[in-house]
Amino acid sequence: MKLLDDIRAKARQIGGTVVLPEGDDPRMILAAEILLKEKISKVIIVGNQDNIMNLAKQERVDISSAEITDPEIDPRKDDFAMNFWELRKHKGLTLYQAKEAMKNPLYWGAMLVRAGFANCAVAGAKNTTGNVLRSAIHCLGTATGVSVVSSCFLMVLPEFIHQKEKVFVFADCAVIPQPDPQQLASIAIASAKTAKQILNIEPKIAMLSFSTKGSANHQDVDKVRKAVDIIREQAPDLSVDGELQVDAAIIPSVATKKAPDSSVAGEANILIFPDLDAGNIGYKLVQRMAGAEAIGPIIQGLAKPFNDLSRGCSVEDIVNVSAISLLKSID
Repeated sequence: MKLLDDIRAKARQIGGTVVLPEGDDPRMILAAEILLKEKISKVIIVGNQDNIMNLAKQERVDISSAEITDPEIDPRKDDFAMNFWELRKHKGLTLYQAKEAMKNPLYWGAMLVRAGFANCAVAGAKNTTGNVLRSAIHCLGTATGVSVVSSCFLMVLPEFIHQKEKVFVFADCAVIPQPDPQQLASIAIASAKTAKQILNIEPKIAMLSFSTKGSANHQDVDKVRKAVDIIREQAPDLSVDGELQVDAAIIPSVATKKAPDSSVAGEANILIFPDLDAGNIGYKLVQRMAGAEAIGPIIQGLAKPFNDLSRGCSVEDIVNVSAISLLKSID
């Protein structure tokens, strides 16, 4: 796919470093070799060095140029524990608990990113989304101006209105079940940043609903309208409109009838769903019925990127998500 080729090429230009905390998973070792061989990034693998090298030998891959760090013996462990304790002591964390947390590869990987030893981290091949996000939020926190961590998918349609490989950003499809207006606004602002970082496009954000410009009245519609007001106040440079039904958001002929005065309707490239039900159903419908490639979930809203994977991920998924995470590390 041209989009993924372009993403890898852009990531290669960064010259960055990716942390792979799940060094005991063969897929991570295989992905590390590709990242190194294709010069997409430098790689730090977390785990016991002997075990990792034995796994590499077993898989017949060369990761000799990767850095391997074992949290149990790494000389940075006391500094990382102290820094983590300072971050979380207001939540009741003790120094002993901070030291124990640093033995967890997910927390160790996040602290490597926080301390600037790497641009980003990628995990989730063996760990749940909850565990990955917890370590990321605790160690990295949220980005300036963003109140919540959310997700988006890049949806690549084979063809849409005579355009090949048309890309839309769908959010949130994986993290926040029932966002309130502030959270919905935060998801939209974060998605716009993701679109600029990865796709280098000018965001046109449609805040989706079952109503278009007052065609219906309901508390769910009110939520979307309030979110639009918040976005316009917090990010006045963004092109956003709502509430819009999805056909009004992406089909020019429908937009002309339903929202003739909108600068977004009919041209939206970012679709913000009102809740996780709609987002998850929406992306899977487009994936399964329209043959779209769903790239993600891409975690957004963190101060520095730490991306989650499906536990059924392939080696290529790990490589692609690593490249995407590198792009998200550049403001």
